[in-house]
Amino acid sequence: MTRELWKGNNAIAEAAVRAGLEAYFGYPITPQTEVLEYLSRRMPELGRVFVQAESELGAINMVYGAACTGVRVMSTSSSPGVSLMLEGLSYIAGTEVPAVLVNVMRGGPGLGNIAPAQGDYKQAVHGGGHGDYRQIVLAPASIQEAVDLMVLSFDLAEKYRTIVMLILDGSIGQMMEPVEMPPMQKVRRRDWDWATRGRDQHPNGERRFLTSIYLDPIEEEKTNLRLLKRWNIIQANEVRYKDYFLEDAEFVVIGFGTAGRVALSAVRAARAKGIKVGLFRPVTVSPFPFDAVRELVPRTRGFLVVEMNTGQMLDDVQVAIRGRVPIEFYGRPGGVVPLPEDILAEIERLSSDILSVDRDPRQEWFKRMSALTPAG
Repeated sequence: MTRELWKGNNAIAEAAVRAGLEAYFGYPITPQTEVLEYLSRRMPELGRVFVQAESELGAINMVYGAACTGVRVMSTSSSPGVSLMLEGLSYIAGTEVPAVLVNVMRGGPGLGNIAPAQGDYKQAVHGGGHGDYRQIVLAPASIQEAVDLMVLSFDLAEKYRTIVMLILDGSIGQMMEPVEMPPMQKVRRRDWDWATRGRDQHPNGERRFLTSIYLDPIEEEKTNLRLLKRWNIIQANEVRYKDYFLEDAEFVVIGFGTAGRVALSAVRAARAKGIKVGLFRPVTVSPFPFDAVRELVPRTRGFLVVEMNTGQMLDDVQVAIRGRVPIEFYGRPGGVVPLPEDILAEIERLSSDILSVDRDPRQEWFKRMSALTPAG
């Protein structure tokens, strides 16, 4: 096994190339600009398509057009840039073509800052563009995992003719770690029977016509139901998560991405102090691993949700647990990364306090945070 030191954004870009990326369209915005910079050199030297569009709107619509031809295509951006792409993403979803998007999240809302954050969870998991669709959302916690999930993203997008979004925060994009890169895949023309490539590309000479326009409400309803049927299959087959020290855990910490990674250090420190705590880290935050979380409830005394926001995944955890055991929350929004010792203190409080299932974890956290950092 050969491992090399890679910066996160560059590693993601190279992983996409090795996964057979044929066309990239993007626009610079920190903290993801290195992905675009890397691909601006790498794609042309391989004879593949690279375009720096005039805006995020232009980029996502170029992605849309390329996706309709059946090529492996992607874009990358950061929080405000992704917001500008949402209309195009909805068109891609409505046309049922595969596309991959990477969001290297930054602090917000608004223009915010370029510090690492997880404030785009709801946008990615419960939001997206207008209309009635869902997308697969993957959340890596290391550069190696980001590389592996980058390759997986293209396979999932094509398998289900859907959007796959990779969400990571600026710290993963900017840090450097040893990585084992995947082998280079050959770029191959996939014989998709749905792709539009001209009549001569199809045996019967039939012209393919792709659209997201369904003026007849009955036809639009059929499309929505078809998308939901496909999503039900995704929910049944594509849930992914990592768990640590759960065999005898009385308490469970839940966090995704960098928050989950930092929480693992806190869990290990708590274990060293004799606290029986484990970590559950969703890798697919959409579809969310509801069933796996529910299975932990009968043997768990309390949950602690850790996020780099004000409690967005918390809502999904509450749906899974359904008020059966207490839930506590610890978040650091706006680009602040939680420290292991901060999370350890929350674990110790969780394990020593007598908590109630009727407590509002977000409000209780806000009261504690306001005492430490008064809101302006």
